[in-house]
Amino acid sequence: MSKAHGFTMIRRFGLGAGLLGATAAALVVAPSASAAPDCSPAGVSGTVNSVTGSAQQYLAAHPGANAVVSQAINSPRPQAAADVRSYFTAHPQEYYELRGILAPIGETQRHCQTTGLPPELASAYAEFMAG
Repeated sequence: MSKAHGFTMIRRFGLGAGLLGATAAALVVAPSASAAPDCSPAGVSGTVNSVTGSAQQYLAAHPGANAVVSQAINSPRPQAAADVRSYFTAHPQEYYELRGILAPIGETQRHCQTTGLPPELASAYAEFMAG
């Protein structure tokens, strides 16, 4: 994983607050990998909300990851990237689990040939998922 780029995504994606805080807090089951994504605007939005809700719940159950991501949101970019990189380098299983939770966003974007995220978040998401 390109740590500098991947962890920039975490800061921008706002896994502790930002995007997740702006979405529904309730966990909604994400579409299964075998189901074709709903490409309607409501379907794409629903996938993003579902995934961010799942990520929010994941972070709530992993206080270390939640703390480092939450702190990164208010830190200068170089410090945030270093802190998040350090944490996820020491906890690679959490990185892969979180990456797996976020994967349906990319699947929906590819299948529907659209972006479900604003440009700055889409770029950060792509960097994080590239590993």
